[in-house]
Amino acid sequence: MTTMPPPELAELAPGVFAYVQPDGSWMINNTGAVAGDTGHLLVDTTSTESRNRALFAAVAEVCPGQPRGLVNTHHHGDHTYGNWLVPEQTPVIGHVTCREDVLAAGLVAAQVLTGPDYGRIEIRPPDLTFTEAMTLHLGERRVELVHVGPAHTRSDVIVWLPEERVLFSGDLAFAGGQPFLVEGSVAGYRPALDRIRALEPEVLVPGHGPVCRGEEIPALLDDLAEYAAFVDAVAREHHAAGHTPLEAATAEKDNRFASWQESERLVGNLHRAYNELDGNPLGTRIPLDSVWPDMIAFHGGPIGCYA
Repeated sequence: MTTMPPPELAELAPGVFAYVQPDGSWMINNTGAVAGDTGHLLVDTTSTESRNRALFAAVAEVCPGQPRGLVNTHHHGDHTYGNWLVPEQTPVIGHVTCREDVLAAGLVAAQVLTGPDYGRIEIRPPDLTFTEAMTLHLGERRVELVHVGPAHTRSDVIVWLPEERVLFSGDLAFAGGQPFLVEGSVAGYRPALDRIRALEPEVLVPGHGPVCRGEEIPALLDDLAEYAAFVDAVAREHHAAGHTPLEAATAEKDNRFASWQESERLVGNLHRAYNELDGNPLGTRIPLDSVWPDMIAFHGGPIGCYA
């Protein structure tokens, strides 16, 4: 069994924390906590019961008391499976489609990534939803929530602290891993990255991988945008030739992004790109379990998960 390094709780600005879980692979995500003089805000939860309990214990050391709110950056289980552990009176906040997709997905992530011991999981969707933007106030501290999807999913929300210039991107940014767009949009992904770029954050907490600072941020955004352009170009060529997404991914498997974690995501991303080339609206739902067999085939066997 692979043993991962322990999570790290890093203070990014006074009272602003990133909970970073190495190595950032499947279901091993980053979360955050933002303190204020009227309580604190959580940014996402994580995947397994044991990881969630460790997260809440770590946050309690720096942000005592109950959270005033929990923001879900999107619906995936590694960001929402711990929602149920937050006190019932603490609102879970997300985009309106996040609520819809948490309920629609159920436990599908745990059903396709079967390696971990998930412990107890209960589905708790956001109970406070918004459409375009929402501003939260923790006393004098302002936290802006902005919907920028569909990109990684339909429900992508960035969490922006304008005074501290810290941004929690959710899974719009993977640092070291291939983006996963099958439940979002290839066409919408680069505009979402541009929304992040326009804010000029000084610190960016990706959904997976190490925290980025300064010039690391535009470099990462450039790499992610180039990846999306690559997926789009491959999709257009092979869709026109009548090849399946799996055939296209296999033909193009030797590419400059192949060393990034989770290269099997290329197949899922091509399914999304094909869906858009067929004229479907951006964000049209593609069930995760419908593309997973192709991803397993490209991977060459069961996809490992060490959460």
